[in-house]
Amino acid sequence: MIWQWTAWGSTVLLATVSTVVSSWRGLPPVWRATPPLVVVAVLMLATVFDLRFPAPSPVLATAAGLAVVTLGVVGGSSVTSFVLGLTVRPSSVPGQNGGIVVDANGPQGEGTDQQDPTGSATASTAGSSSVQEVMRGGAAIGHPERAAIVGAALVGRFEIIAAVIAIKGLGRFTELDTAEARERFIVGTLASSLWAGCAAAVVLLS
Repeated sequence: MIWQWTAWGSTVLLATVSTVVSSWRGLPPVWRATPPLVVVAVLMLATVFDLRFPAPSPVLATAAGLAVVTLGVVGGSSVTSFVLGLTVRPSSVPGQNGGIVVDANGPQGEGTDQQDPTGSATASTAGSSSVQEVMRGGAAIGHPERAAIVGAALVGRFEIIAAVIAIKGLGRFTELDTAEARERFIVGTLASSLWAGCAAAVVLLS
């Protein structure tokens, strides 16, 4: 009986601490992402190898479930940011609002010389660029996105997940003109969705 309380109590404690650490902005991305990844990985392995223990109390089981769900929603920001840092191209420049800065004129940021029919240059845009920040507010959008995915998985309505991703794609459609933006959108969405799915799986199978 004691080991059951210890196991489930440790789950609540570790999931809660991992959520707090993942939200600590002053830490490097790898430090913020490591605790959530370790906790969810251990819980997934315990489920795969059938090392699950019955909860000694419904209250403790509920607390553990809520702690893991919270980790899946809140901790997903640090995990997604870490994955993006590993996978996206180094040329992506971080913006001030959580997005990336891109040059709408092209990857080289070079313009063209426009000439009139007589051959004289009438306008020169060489060296000018239309710099803008795209994919802004990704962290803020990620929280309700993962909450919807976890909730949909827990109630067995997986079509809601498809709807959430579709709505996100429509909302970001006008920002996907550059390769950097498309890459960030695809990688970020997959990482965030898979993380939320893993958290939901831990709760459902525990």
